[in-house]
Amino acid sequence: MSTPARRKLAAPTVAMLPRVADSLSFLYLDVVRVYQDDTGICAHVATEKRGSEYVYLPTAALSSLLLGPGTSITARALTTLARHGTTVVATGAGGVRCYSAMVAHSLSTDWLEHQARAWADPHQRLAVARRMYAQRFGDAAVAPEASLAQMRGMEGQRIKAMYRLLAQQYKLGRFRRSYDPEDWDDQDPVNLALSSANTCLYGIVHAAVVALGCSPALGFIHSGNQQAFVYDIADLYKAELTIPLAFSLNRATHPEQQARRHFRDQLRLFQLLPRIVTDIQRLLAPDVAIATPDLEEQVVDLWDPVSGVVPGAVNHAGEAE
Repeated sequence: MSTPARRKLAAPTVAMLPRVADSLSFLYLDVVRVYQDDTGICAHVATEKRGSEYVYLPTAALSSLLLGPGTSITARALTTLARHGTTVVATGAGGVRCYSAMVAHSLSTDWLEHQARAWADPHQRLAVARRMYAQRFGDAAVAPEASLAQMRGMEGQRIKAMYRLLAQQYKLGRFRRSYDPEDWDDQDPVNLALSSANTCLYGIVHAAVVALGCSPALGFIHSGNQQAFVYDIADLYKAELTIPLAFSLNRATHPEQQARRHFRDQLRLFQLLPRIVTDIQRLLAPDVAIATPDLEEQVVDLWDPVSGVVPGAVNHAGEAE
């Protein structure tokens, strides 16, 4: 076999890469050094008890890498992660706060364009918001003539009823949702656990949104924040995932840490990441069939107001003549 033929067989194609829905949700690291060697990306962990340990990371099948306090990463490792489409996020302890994120430059803009078109048109934006509420209540519960204010009121009543039901189940008396960063340590275990679990949920949703190439800032119900679309999508799952978990930890001594650990352990059971990807695509473009990626490398196209898409990487000098 000739050398060019071998190179063509060895060259990775889009079809070879795992879909984001099949990826691991996230990997959190702290107090480690991440670097690239001849085999792959390795995390070097050094402790007094166990000495030096080396763990290789499955970068091509990893949706998001969360780097907590005490981590360092080399430029070569970042390059490989970007090439594999892995979102790299700098976080606080336990992955609770997000300080910055690096995303791959090779992402397709197909779903970003669907999102931007729907967001910019008031009628389409309302239709997407209506589909989000219909997913929570059921299609029959949302009347076609219901306004956005009425749907917000229905959602508020639903969450209040859920709080009341869970409070009775765990014999807590009256529960009131409270989120006050200035008075964090004085909050009850349920509120602490709920805030912590919601933050983990936001991180996973953010990874899915970015992996699809969408904008976290263009929300349909929420607005005015760089995480608006993340909040929109995360609200679809709170009643199923984070709220019951928080109430189950009402007597926990360390509710924040336990909420993060329980939520992480249950992610595979919930199969959350595939659901997020499917829901985003269905909400933004319910009538669009999900296309499989081309086997050939995608080249950037040019936009034309008359012709539509024009091939890129082509010299168009003849058109000027």
